[in-house]
Amino acid sequence: MNPVLRELGGYPLASFQDLKAELAADGQPLFDFSIGDPIEPTPTFIRDALVAAVPEVSQYPTASGLRSLREAVAGWVGRRFGVTVDPDRHVLPTAGSKEAIFHLPLGIVDPRGSRRTVVWGEPGYLVYERGMRFAGGGSDPVPLGAPGGAPGAQSGWRLDLAALPPERRQATAIAWLNYPHNPTGATVDVGYLRSQLEVARAEGIVLASDECYADIYPPHGTPPPSLLQAAGTPGDPDLSGLLVAFSLSKRSGMTGYRSGALVGDPELIAIQRTLRPNIGTASPEFVQHAATAAWADDAHAAERREVFAAKRAVVLEFLRAQGLEVSGSEATFYLWFAAPEGDDTAYAEALLRHRIVASPGRAFGPSGAGWLRLALVPDVAGCHAAVERWQQAIAAGDLPGHR
Repeated sequence: MNPVLRELGGYPLASFQDLKAELAADGQPLFDFSIGDPIEPTPTFIRDALVAAVPEVSQYPTASGLRSLREAVAGWVGRRFGVTVDPDRHVLPTAGSKEAIFHLPLGIVDPRGSRRTVVWGEPGYLVYERGMRFAGGGSDPVPLGAPGGAPGAQSGWRLDLAALPPERRQATAIAWLNYPHNPTGATVDVGYLRSQLEVARAEGIVLASDECYADIYPPHGTPPPSLLQAAGTPGDPDLSGLLVAFSLSKRSGMTGYRSGALVGDPELIAIQRTLRPNIGTASPEFVQHAATAAWADDAHAAERREVFAAKRAVVLEFLRAQGLEVSGSEATFYLWFAAPEGDDTAYAEALLRHRIVASPGRAFGPSGAGWLRLALVPDVAGCHAAVERWQQAIAAGDLPGHR
């Protein structure tokens, strides 16, 4: 076995999928808020585009992807963020954002060089660390905490590169930002992104931004910004030293399609384009046609925001009514709350006894201990039923209501 795999073990949240299948086997109601895999149907026009593109003869897709797909991604970036990007130089389709994040270090990190670590905020998406470790580099997680939270943690769930000691910055090859943030749902503004880009460029760090939740935010709220907007003139941005990962999984209900994109520095994009034929992860062209349709349409994404908002209102109102501390939770379809007695694992296990599945915060890194994440996966009726059962458990004394 690869020693890195032995050290890291299985992917923590994979166990929740096994647990969900086990619990669901008895046919009784199960309220699964663990894995962020929404159940809303993929829009019909996207499915139709895929079916219509299935060829009689199947052939290998190219690493660069269909130009029509790259144009659709560039068009969405222009509409969503007001930034002009070149579909040939700045855009590379990927098989979802997860694989793009995992494979990024393979192309741009020298495992024998002086810069071979990845900086990322934890709790966070463990793929930032795992991709770098398998590429031969090292991981340098930065503890994050709630505003005014734990000593030694960067406040407000915000990673601040300037606050790191110089020797840590000098050893960093890639720094990952992720806003809106998984698992906390925290958001940032363009000023924050600009400040991080300035530090990264001054230090020679590739600044990567995981923005797979960019289109998941409260319908009447401010749309979360992109690192692309921090890169100078919108019509002619300076994308040097930065990459942004986007995804259709949550935006368009296409988790099973595995479709996303990298956008940014043309030199870094060219390196990934050279790397990817060695891996063979290009999406099938019929998936690319479906993705082209999805990126070209914004109405369905707005409709999904309304659905997530309705579910969010049900669960958020319940958490607050019970006096449970909610932090972050400004965007994404996640809600992040403090375990009433401080032990996230114990509370997750207690919820399980009532067939409510939540993710303990420590699954996202040590700094997540004491918190839990709820992914708004059940439909609105399911959310109502879940919080009713939760409320009954609290009233019966089977669950504590607040810290």
